[in-house]
Formats: sequence, structure tokens, C-alpha cells
Amino acid sequence: MTSLLRRLCLLALCLSLPLHAAELKIDLGHGVRTYDSAQLLARDDARAINIPDDVAFKRPMRYRAVPLKALLEGVSAQDALLFVATDGFAAEIPAALIRNARGAEAWLAIEEPTHPWPALAEGKGDAGPFYVVWTDPSSMKIGPEQWPYQLATIRRLAPVAERFPAIRPDAALKPDDTVQRGFAVFQRTCFACHTLNGQGDARLGPDLNIPHNPTEYLRGDLLRAYIRDPQSLRQWPQARMPGFDRQALSDSDMDALLAYLHHMSGRKVDHKP
Repeated sequence: MTSLLRRLCLLALCLSLPLHAAELKIDLGHGVRTYDSAQLLARDDARAINIPDDVAFKRPMRYRAVPLKALLEGVSAQDALLFVATDGFAAEIPAALIRNARGAEAWLAIEEPTHPWPALAEGKGDAGPFYVVWTDPSSMKIGPEQWPYQLATIRRLAPVAERFPAIRPDAALKPDDTVQRGFAVFQRTCFACHTLNGQGDARLGPDLNIPHNPTEYLRGDLLRAYIRDPQSLRQWPQARMPGFDRQALSDSDMDALLAYLHHMSGRKVDHKP
């Protein structure tokens, strides 16, 4: 079967199954572009890729995918990109990780109508129809929060500190202060699911400062254990918070994150329920 014929068959098949006629919207600052499953599966650069240790499914997976950077023309390495999922998850990923990949490469996996993906763990629904996956993620320390699934939109953003001033630490702190480092860790890990001081794009988890900061009601050792393995503190089958092992969050990054959270407990904003 020729490449053109394969693309035409995929296009016809996807169009015949409205259940999978999902759309992905990409806004890079010069108009919203909309892609549907059929268009993406029929692209010349679509190919089969293998993911040995998939973050969402916890096992090897094989996907039909396109290089993510091919969909992000005009984005510079200095930009920030927001990936918003239908379940409220919102991951901010530096464009530099995608545009200037050295080892790790980001792909947009597209669920094929003829080969639907398996269900996720109980209570987490379906990962499709779009999912950002990475080949060789360890080479660039790609964390689990940088694998957004159930993807609906991608947007180019201004720097996070400009958009959400209430999450910034004290401006008097030096750039190399542990709290400043923890602020960067917070943006990379926690901000994908949580707001802070009522600010942020995510709607999956509770606010981490109002009415109470977790450093105010959990001992340090318990908070560390909870971040590493949430089920070790509260066994809840429907819990959605992932654990962060030392590969995803080093001990020094954990120290910095907790320093930032403790610092922000003294910088609450006025909050009205």
C-alpha cells in the first residue's frame, strides 16, 4: 500500500467514526489552528514509535505519533507553552525542551480509531485522543507532569511570574536563594495540577496556600512521604495525585520546593470563599 493510499484510508476511517473525531487547538499567538485526528494521522511525518516505560500506562506502549515541534512553528526556545487537558490538568513546559531537544524528543501521540488505547487505572478515564509522550526522557530529566494526556489545547504564554504575580516569592530574595530554586521546581511539578494564592490555570488539585499551606498542617517528614507516595499517607483508590520518586524530584529539589511552600505560607493573599 502506497503512503498516499494509507493516508487516504486513515482519513476515511477516522471521518467515519465520529466518536474519535476529536480536535486539538493550538494557539501560538497568531490565530488558533485546529487539528483533528484524521488530519494528524494522515500527515507525512506521522510514524509508529515505541515508549518502553510509559508514564500514564506504566508499561511499554506503541503509538502513532507526529513530532510535536512540527506543530509549533514560530515558537522560540524562550517561550513557555501551556498544555491543557480535558480533565483540568494544565502543564507548563518550556519550549526549549521541545525545540532544542538533545536526546529526549516530544511526540504527539494520536489515538487510532482501529487501535484504541487501553483504559487508564481505575478512576482516571481515557488517555486519548491526544497525549504528549517522550522518547529517551531520562536524557533531559523529563518529569511525569510533562506527559499530559487527554490533551485539548496548546497555548504560547508569557512567563508564569508575569501572568500570576501572587505566586512569586519575595522580590528581595537573591536569584540563587533556595526559595527561588524551589519556585522553579514548583512551576515544573505542582503547578500542573494546583493553584497557589488562587492563581494558575490548573483545576485538578486544591490550592496550595489558601486557606492553608500544606507546610502548616503536615510535619516535614509526612509531607515528604506524601509527595513521594500519596497512598502511603492517605489510601484513597480514586486519588489522582502521582508520586514523585527521586528520578522525577531529587532530594535537593524536594528541599527547595518545601522551602518555597513554607516561604509562601507567609505571603497569602486575601481570600473570600
